[in-house]
Amino acid sequence: MEQGKLIEFRVQGERRLAVTERPEGKKDWIAIDAGGQSHKIRPQRVDYMVDGVYEPSQINSFLSAVESYLDPSSLAIAWEMLAEDNSTATPQQMAELLFSDQSPLACYAAHCLLSQDKIYFKQKSDYYEPRSAAQVAEIQHQLEVQAQKEREKSEFIAHLKQALAGEKIKWSESDRIRLESIEKVALQTDNAAKVAQEILNEAGRNYDAQGAFQLLVDIGWWSKHENLFLRRSSYPTNFSKKVLDVVQPRLQFDLAETEKNRLDLTHLKVSTIDDESTTEIDDGLSIEYLDNGTLKIWIHIADPTRLVSPGDELDLEARRRSTSLYLPTGMVSMFPSELATGPMSLVQGKVCSAISFGVILDQAGGIQEYEIHPSLIKPTYRLTYDDVDEMLHLGVQNEPEIADLAQISYLRRNWRKSQGSIQIKMPESVIKVKENEEVTIELIDSSPSRQLVAEMMILAGQVGGRYGTEHDLPLPYRGQPQPELPSEEELLQLPAGPTRFCALRSCMPRSEMSMSPIRHASLGLESYVQVTSPIRRYTDLLAHFQIKAHLQGEKLPFSREELQEIVYSVSSSSYEATLVERQTNRYWGLEYLRRNAECVWDVLVLRWLREDENLGLILIEDLGIELPHRFDRPVTLGERMEMQVTRADPQRDEVRLKEITEAEIQAITS
Repeated sequence: MEQGKLIEFRVQGERRLAVTERPEGKKDWIAIDAGGQSHKIRPQRVDYMVDGVYEPSQINSFLSAVESYLDPSSLAIAWEMLAEDNSTATPQQMAELLFSDQSPLACYAAHCLLSQDKIYFKQKSDYYEPRSAAQVAEIQHQLEVQAQKEREKSEFIAHLKQALAGEKIKWSESDRIRLESIEKVALQTDNAAKVAQEILNEAGRNYDAQGAFQLLVDIGWWSKHENLFLRRSSYPTNFSKKVLDVVQPRLQFDLAETEKNRLDLTHLKVSTIDDESTTEIDDGLSIEYLDNGTLKIWIHIADPTRLVSPGDELDLEARRRSTSLYLPTGMVSMFPSELATGPMSLVQGKVCSAISFGVILDQAGGIQEYEIHPSLIKPTYRLTYDDVDEMLHLGVQNEPEIADLAQISYLRRNWRKSQGSIQIKMPESVIKVKENEEVTIELIDSSPSRQLVAEMMILAGQVGGRYGTEHDLPLPYRGQPQPELPSEEELLQLPAGPTRFCALRSCMPRSEMSMSPIRHASLGLESYVQVTSPIRRYTDLLAHFQIKAHLQGEKLPFSREELQEIVYSVSSSSYEATLVERQTNRYWGLEYLRRNAECVWDVLVLRWLREDENLGLILIEDLGIELPHRFDRPVTLGERMEMQVTRADPQRDEVRLKEITEAEIQAITS
């Protein structure tokens, strides 16, 4: 190097020009940049040396002159020319090619273009070699992808700020991907996403589950009551396009063509009995009065196997879901609703496919004769539980079937009791959340109509179990081991009602599934198969597949081993779904208590959880809600008291109650 040379080097990665002033030691030079700052430079650090002699004061004007040459698109033309001949070029040769000029200014401009280029050329020593056409295409693609990502990121940040300002946003697909990364943090399923961290920092939120949740609520992506339990589960809330694509063809199935060899029971009067809000009608009841005065009970169960085949898209999706979800905010169906509430259901006034269980009982209430048929029925009445209770109360004469079914259900309940059944009557409630997020809790009475339907469904399950037992069919039998119950003396020490029933419930072992008949202790049955809900419970659908195939003399769809494997998988999914239902009900139960913090509740002490710590289980009787509570005074099981909520936080799953005195109650109500 010589004094007065204009050199290019880098300072912390940034390109810098300076003019050499004097040597420093044996190897280094002192160079002065345009701002008058001196730099100690070793020759190896010099990236380019401009011909000629310069002063530091000339650097800025030199750079300004270079700017007019810097058009990166010109390299594309040069690349085409050089790539064709597979030629290389120095900055000087490139200056001649691009500008027809080899002045120091043009040569430095060519150097700048080449050294900054990431697409067309790669440096080899002091010359540049054109990349192959394939390499250029790939680099251009990658750069476009990166540019697109940057555009999408900028658009997302703009949308985020607009949403936080209260504007309604139409989120793009790329926005959704970013929002999903925030969801993962909120759901605590992924706390290492760099994208999510950048977004939360941009929005000024903490990088934690609460910060992510609140951001999603604030931008309107989630509701403040978003069901995190459902989102954390593997239960799908929507049907895939592949599943939905098969719905329309199934809706077009011609009943007359597809339903041959069915027993025609359309002459029977059929009543379906459900809650008013029920949309999937899967069971109906009839009484047939035989000539000899005998009553034959018909339990008709919807037959979705008319529209579903083992292993098809609908079957696999139902298997994956395992059950319909019943949440306070609404139902998530096991099958697409167009099918579940349409041709799969027993619709009033329409000819429907069913599996019909015909039963004649003996005088004690046991099964004397039974038959099972794929059938055609025409539901006559769609009744609610309230309708049936009113009919029974008024003794409606022109509908004797309802009264006879009620009498039969009473007979059946007594028969099962004689077989060792264990009846536990704990308060149950239904929590419903309307679209405006109004929460209601309604106690379910153990009314005659509900007992009637329950006994008929149990009867159908007993018939299914007996049919499977007699024909050695692999079916999803449900059983329950015999419990070790408290002695009569111990039970009598507890107050009658929920406290005593709670003591019994705590002794009950979990139900079991087996591919062979097993006893169900609490029902008092030697074998039992759930068959009454094939639209909303997958194990019932499995039973239908097996029983229907056997009735029609066809090969069973599933061997014992195959059935066992499927039931194992479905039981796991079903348990998860049950957990989601339980957690969601608890959430809305706590939200109801939070909103009604001023209320005084009648509470019953059910049982001890840890008596040495005064921790027990209480029942809010008007709501059917059970909660753990730590008492601050000695209490006895079955004791009643009045309590008020002091804290309820459904997001944190926390609730606190305190006992209040009569004086406090009067102060509240006055």
